[in-house]
Amino acid sequence: KLGTLSPQTKHISKEEEEKCTLGILERLDAGEVVVGDGGFLLTLEKRGYVKAGLWTPEAVVEHPNAVRQLHMEFLRAGSNVMQTFTFSANEDNMESQYFEYAEEAVWAVEVLKESGKPVAATMCIGPEGDMHGVTPGECAVKLVKAGASIIGVNCRFGPWTSLKTMRLMKEGLQAAGLKAHLMVQSLVFHMPDCGKGGFVDLPEYPFALEPRVATRWDIQKYAREAYNLGIRYIGGCCGFEPYHIRAIAEELAPERGFLPPASEKHGSWGSGLNMHTKPWIRARARREYWENLLPASGRPFCPSLSKPDV
Repeated sequence: KLGTLSPQTKHISKEEEEKCTLGILERLDAGEVVVGDGGFLLTLEKRGYVKAGLWTPEAVVEHPNAVRQLHMEFLRAGSNVMQTFTFSANEDNMESQYFEYAEEAVWAVEVLKESGKPVAATMCIGPEGDMHGVTPGECAVKLVKAGASIIGVNCRFGPWTSLKTMRLMKEGLQAAGLKAHLMVQSLVFHMPDCGKGGFVDLPEYPFALEPRVATRWDIQKYAREAYNLGIRYIGGCCGFEPYHIRAIAEELAPERGFLPPASEKHGSWGSGLNMHTKPWIRARARREYWENLLPASGRPFCPSLSKPDV
């Protein structure tokens, strides 16, 4: 049970040490949950290290300690995998820098297969499919046939839309008699009103998205739904802060067998509020309260939904 788990420490058993040497496919083949990292561009822009627009990662050179610190925060929050901060780092980057077309993603997989390493391929698509109308299920089949061992979606869409897309990808693989490990790294924003282009078409992008940020409890639900869908690589993209990654790690702690170090300062489902001096706040130290809460935005004239520009 979750209550019997404790955060990881630097002291690990020989068995755990040997487990650390396993590759990602060995972990996924064994049914292990792999927790990804979160967002870098928007997070570092908020911290003053990235300039919006081209979103180039010069912070790696100009402020390496800031990038290193964010990596450490994701690690402490429970991430198993750290991705390099290299988005838009090359002069010849694609016009979108996203994989919005299945054809381009397939080319990339075919080239990467030549390395002899496992290939994970995620696309920036929603339930409507890629920009040429290729359905999520068809995209999944194309990626696996090209040689990808791990397939899924990342960026552009929020948690619930991304999970809907993943369900369609899974169904496509099942219909074709194919298998692959599933991976999801959604945005952190609630955006059921976005169009096929995702959050970049919202009028709030990129400087007024804060009212749409999912709570830690939302992300625990996202993690559980992803797990129940059969997804074993679960992380986040733009907007995901370390505490959101901690929420994934905490929700799936029973399956992983441990809590992340960052949970040392975070009581499960608000249990730390038991020590509060105000009785009405102590009453919130329970799962039922936070699971059923409908948080307000605090903006009385703010529309619940907006109209995308495109």
